[in-house]
Amino acid sequence: MFEQIKHNMETIAGVEIYPILSLLIFFFFFVGLGIWVASYKKDKIDEMSQIPLNEK
Repeated sequence: MFEQIKHNMETIAGVEIYPILSLLIFFFFFVGLGIWVASYKKDKIDEMSQIPLNEK
């Protein structure tokens, strides 16, 4: 079954760019997410961690 898919994908012009684009999107998304999390302020994280424990 994989051979049929592989054959079909080989006949598409420019198909080799899609795995590269997928990897770059994946990589930059998680790098951006890591930067966003690392730049979060400590007091805001502490405040959000107490939300489930606060009774209203």
